[in-house]
Amino acid sequence: MVTLTKVETGVFDPRRFEGVLSPEAWGRFDAALGRAEAIFAGRTIWNVNSTGKGGGVAEMLVSLLAYAQGAGVDARWVVIEGNQDFFRVTKRIHNHLHGAPGDGGELGEAQRAVYADALAPNAEQLARRVRPGDIVLLHDPQTAGLVEAMKEVAAVVVWRCHVGLDAPNDIARNAWAWLDDYVEAADAHVFSRKEFAWDGLAPAKTIIVPPSIDAFSPKNQPLDATAVSAILTATGLMGGGDPGAAIFVRTGGAPGLVERPTVFADAGAPPPPGAPLVTQVSRWDRLKDPLGVMRGFAEYIAPGTDAHLVLAGPAVEAVSDDPEGAEVLEEVRAACVELPAEMRTRVHLACLPMDDNEENAAIVNALQRRSDVVVQKSIAEGFGLTVAEGMWKARPVVASRIGGIQDQIVDGVSGVLVSDPHDLAEFGAAVTGLLADPEGAEHMGDEAMARVRDAFLGPRHLLQYLDLLSRLMDEGA
Repeated sequence: MVTLTKVETGVFDPRRFEGVLSPEAWGRFDAALGRAEAIFAGRTIWNVNSTGKGGGVAEMLVSLLAYAQGAGVDARWVVIEGNQDFFRVTKRIHNHLHGAPGDGGELGEAQRAVYADALAPNAEQLARRVRPGDIVLLHDPQTAGLVEAMKEVAAVVVWRCHVGLDAPNDIARNAWAWLDDYVEAADAHVFSRKEFAWDGLAPAKTIIVPPSIDAFSPKNQPLDATAVSAILTATGLMGGGDPGAAIFVRTGGAPGLVERPTVFADAGAPPPPGAPLVTQVSRWDRLKDPLGVMRGFAEYIAPGTDAHLVLAGPAVEAVSDDPEGAEVLEEVRAACVELPAEMRTRVHLACLPMDDNEENAAIVNALQRRSDVVVQKSIAEGFGLTVAEGMWKARPVVASRIGGIQDQIVDGVSGVLVSDPHDLAEFGAAVTGLLADPEGAEHMGDEAMARVRDAFLGPRHLLQYLDLLSRLMDEGA
């Protein structure tokens, strides 16, 4: 018997955004808050995905559902259970949707059997909780096979796909075909950008909702220079601060203290306190191209600067739905060992502690704020929340011109887009140029923060969901 895991999100007052949004944006959001409780009275909105921590989907759900609760909406989150074979298949689907071969395996009838066997008991358990009139939001390929079962018990079923490809290839189209029968019956299909929407899905049911970040979460809340230094010192990412001052604000308002250590997979020392810092924060995933970031740094950035590189990702054993994480980390570590001795001292592979999600988020917050340049040199990307996170902290961001990244960055204004993710020289030149021009980098960071405030904070996201779900309820009635 599988166990659905309920994830507690807390309750946040959405009116805290009044001091962040423009008066016009706040007026629209405030009016929506007044409608939401009445619209969803007597209904539960269920969000279902495959992990409660690690990755952008989990981070968004933590805050979005808490703000919905604060608006008087019964919004809940459950995580399905899967076995190793199931997650191997769903990781393959994830890679294929990005147009990448992944582990080289196929998606056929044998994989359907693995997928269906794992989801059947989850569907049975979830159907016992969902009541007539409820709304179910299913997230990503791991939950696509639940659509049919949820249609039998819920008033509205929405499938939300957070990944995609700008120019689909045969690998991606085959993944679409494999998933089509599972998701076609959903009342709506939500994608992060219009280019990700599949051929064959009903255009009338296709909705575009870009992701967002929470300005008040431990990952994005303001931290002064003293707190940044203290947090990085407490976790071992850098020295020079007072570990006793490594304090952040937890989501419920209580103070938190960073205490758990970061583990350096390269077994090296942390960067020196005053070193210029280039940072990428992401899962240990080949599509995030940590190897390419390291090689681009070693070949094109380090020779002309005194910068250090931090590649930061989660402790791999803590991310249950990504079986490739440990393999990728070992590939990066092995390549790091092959670097010249002097270069190895300037590359740092940081596995951040995941025992406490909010502590992990505070560490990422401090690391991004301490960085001179934040990078996201992904080969494929659904949206790339780490880009918005870096921008919100007024950091200049260098990232690949792919997926939702190009929706966030206005090239040359609020960041720099690298036209070819595989062009290490172009990547290196962009980062080196920002390191050599602190004044220009600061101006770009200010523009980046303003861009996120206007387009990629939670209120816009919640408004779009309110409009979508209320329309689907009206159509169903």
